[in-house]
Amino acid sequence: MDIVARATLGFLFVLFVARIVGRRELSSMQPFDLILLVMIGDLVQQGITQNDFSVTGLVLAAGTIAVLTVAVSYGGFKLPWLRPVLEGEPVIVLQDGEPVMKNLDRNRITVDELRAAARLEGIARLADVEWAVLETGGRISFIAKSG
Repeated sequence: MDIVARATLGFLFVLFVARIVGRRELSSMQPFDLILLVMIGDLVQQGITQNDFSVTGLVLAAGTIAVLTVAVSYGGFKLPWLRPVLEGEPVIVLQDGEPVMKNLDRNRITVDELRAAARLEGIARLADVEWAVLETGGRISFIAKSG
């Protein structure tokens, strides 16, 4: 039962770290970021299993993580009030062609990064955009001005 408690704590820790790191960083990982995530995974695994190399320990730890993953997913699906906590909410980062600096700063996105994302979508000028939204997955979606 100790492994189940450690797996639960490890799962909650990783969920917390993912929320703290933010959408932007997770959507645009560099090689160093990937290495850090692998290191965190290894460190969490060591904390969960400690010196237990048994098949029972493996099944308990993996089963606990699987059940918690499904529970979090189901909770976000069935309980709308829980969804913003687990997944975040879309954030408007550009309105009527003007960057919303408060939201950009909160998500650690520069105007130059916003321009680069617009260029990737074939948008030459931010002034041509009515809305830009940082989605919960870290991608920025653009809605062009009509007319």
